Amino acid sequence: MKILLVEDDEALISVLTQSLAAHHFVVDVVRDGELGWIYGSTFDYDLLVLDVMLPQLDGISLCQRFRAEGYTTPILLLTAQDAITTKVQGLEAGADDYVVKPFDLAELIARIRALLRRKSGHPSSWLVWENLQLNSSTCEVMYKEQPLSLTTKEFELLELLLRDCQHVFSTDEILDRLWSSEEFPAEATVRSHLRRLRQKLTAAGAPPDLIATLHGRGYYLKASVSSQESEKEATDPQISASSNPTGAIRDTLAVMSVSDRNAKAQQQYLAFLNETWKTTQPQSLAQVAQLAQAVANLQAEQLTSLQQAQAHQIAHKLAGTLGTFGLLRAMQIVRQLEHWFGSSKLRSHQAALMQTLITALQQEIQATTSIQSSQLPNRHSPLLLIVNPDVHIAASLVNAAESHGLRTAIAPTITAATAWLTPENSPDPSGQVPTAILLQLPRLSAPSRTRRKHSSTKMTEVFNLLEQFAQQYPNLPILVSGDPGELRDRLEVIRRGGKLFLDSSVLPEQAIASIVELVGGTKTPVRLMIVDDDQVWLQTLPTLLKPWGFEVTILDDPHQFWQVLQAVTPDVLVLDIKMPQINGFELCQVLRSDPRWQRLPVLFLSILTDSKSQNEAFTVGADDYLCKPILGIELANRILSRLRRVRAWAS
Repeated sequence: MKILLVEDDEALISVLTQSLAAHHFVVDVVRDGELGWIYGSTFDYDLLVLDVMLPQLDGISLCQRFRAEGYTTPILLLTAQDAITTKVQGLEAGADDYVVKPFDLAELIARIRALLRRKSGHPSSWLVWENLQLNSSTCEVMYKEQPLSLTTKEFELLELLLRDCQHVFSTDEILDRLWSSEEFPAEATVRSHLRRLRQKLTAAGAPPDLIATLHGRGYYLKASVSSQESEKEATDPQISASSNPTGAIRDTLAVMSVSDRNAKAQQQYLAFLNETWKTTQPQSLAQVAQLAQAVANLQAEQLTSLQQAQAHQIAHKLAGTLGTFGLLRAMQIVRQLEHWFGSSKLRSHQAALMQTLITALQQEIQATTSIQSSQLPNRHSPLLLIVNPDVHIAASLVNAAESHGLRTAIAPTITAATAWLTPENSPDPSGQVPTAILLQLPRLSAPSRTRRKHSSTKMTEVFNLLEQFAQQYPNLPILVSGDPGELRDRLEVIRRGGKLFLDSSVLPEQAIASIVELVGGTKTPVRLMIVDDDQVWLQTLPTLLKPWGFEVTILDDPHQFWQVLQAVTPDVLVLDIKMPQINGFELCQVLRSDPRWQRLPVLFLSILTDSKSQNEAFTVGADDYLCKPILGIELANRILSRLRRVRAWAS
């Protein structure tokens, strides 16, 4: 269990950290309220222990800030003030408990454990998994009543798994939860502790895979075979024991390389997109006009909540449509508009910037007279092939897939889908084979005999295509969507090689979530650290960059740069130039003098536009230079572009 201690009394810090460590707690220590906010809002903790009297920001105000932002982590306040009014203020600020100095350490530990049990939903100090028992208060561990002697880290690791036994813990999660922010252990450290813990459990009679590994995901507690069979029969009795595609599906993230492309298949795919774009372009422009009207109403302070909700829905749909046709820049603009229309804090002063985005969006769509292969995404992220003749349903699926980090390709016809059957004929611009396929079965609801016969023929074609894909790529997860009531269709899907059958009424978000779960695809957010003394500008950046999923850490005091840098370990650093006492050039030089940070992408963002400043920025080690003011979409694109180049170079 990991605790953040915010305390400025060095003697008390020493006593508390030693005592908490002896009781198997991992402790991060910071010495002022502002740093407490940065750490608490950046890392995951099981408990916050705050002193009331702190420099920069007092403990009660810090507690209020956490609660105002929706943080539910338990908070324990420490203070030398025994006044009832101070206690009341602390509890009303959102604290869960209040301890007055001086205090008995045993009582403090007991209060901490009580808060943690309340949070985890375990009223007892005993954690139990089948024959395994752990007492968090006495630090006892037993398997089949046989005591185990564990090291501190082995105990902490086992307690972590027991407290959330339905969760798969990645190596990064384990490192974050069991080591303090000042430590930098390697992933091999986790594997070493796991290996020794498994050996001790096995020696006590536990199965070797009690702590199981889910390749590419992490570690979890595995139920015994009898427990698994009971749970399976209770939750999904229709799945036979011989049909267990999960392991194969999770191993399909590897991308197959290809050497050539089939020009004819590419032309067919682009021809379909261009034909459809003829009707989609005016529809998209009409939707942009609706968004523009909503922005005009906002500027005139006449935008109703209903109109805002409608604009949010329009933007959401438009983003999916534009993504289907490979208009990535336009899609990103709509994403930002969607975020704003979905905000409860939308204000009239934002209308000017939104109108700028509307104009840029309109120009992007109008300028797209035809779809070119160069417009289509050329990334090696997991690729989902959607075989569906309905472009609107496909657009919704694209929209949902993008939020999960999946790239998509659309095959509207059997002919277009057939082009993907061999790597050499892959219509994908990057030459990538699909990571998964989502195939739509045709409906058989037409009343006339001729139509039924036509539908039956289409169904046979789809089943043949399914079988060909299954034969060509036996480990590829093929998911089929169809009417829920047709058992014969479900049987035929399984016989032809399908891995999962989805009800056609399932929402796009649910369908994509099922795919992501099976293939194990995850999207790791980019950690972004921004240093600037302009607090107003800093406060707008997290909102400005939210549509791109960045984890943004802002810092307005350059004196805290090094400490926050090591705590956050950002993927990209953005620096202002003019700051009091320490300027951005000096920070960059300090950064580049350390071998650990020499490859970290650094972007300067400044009001200075002169060539001298720009040259000096690149001299001290900058990777890019941007000038204020800047749109969120431009800043996001420059950040992502720079990060992709650095990662490509590193690989």
